[in-house]
Amino acid sequence: MKNAADDLRQTVDSAYSRLIAIDDDKAGMSRSAGKWSPREVIGHLIDSAINNHGRLVRARLGDDMVFPGYEQDAWVKVQGYSDRHWMELVELWRMLNSHIAHAIETIPPSDATRMRRHHNLDQIAWRTVPADQPVTLEYFVRDYVAHMKHHLSQIP
Repeated sequence: MKNAADDLRQTVDSAYSRLIAIDDDKAGMSRSAGKWSPREVIGHLIDSAINNHGRLVRARLGDDMVFPGYEQDAWVKVQGYSDRHWMELVELWRMLNSHIAHAIETIPPSDATRMRRHHNLDQIAWRTVPADQPVTLEYFVRDYVAHMKHHLSQIP
């Protein structure tokens, strides 16, 4: 899983240098009506990190990959990310993902590639998997990073 952890680190490091160049005022501006501002996108990625870290740990400790979901728009709204300082959000996102990369690196190959028949990635994954198809923890990790890259591309 070292290559997946390295991909996450590289994604975060590359985005970090771009994100810190965005000033606080611009970070609060939405691209268009109904779309998240950069602050809210990073807030969503913070929520994703928090939720997916817990899912990663639960998957390591259990035999299935059935995880609770969360209402993404509501989480962003009730936490008031639009009122937070940009650099505080960026630093929190960076540090959470640094820890997740470390946790990913500790996954033994046997855990990463073990097929899990019972999962709900048909409901909670970014790139969903039909419920009748087995999944691996490695797939889950790579989906997390792909989801992050997708949202980072939404920040100009």
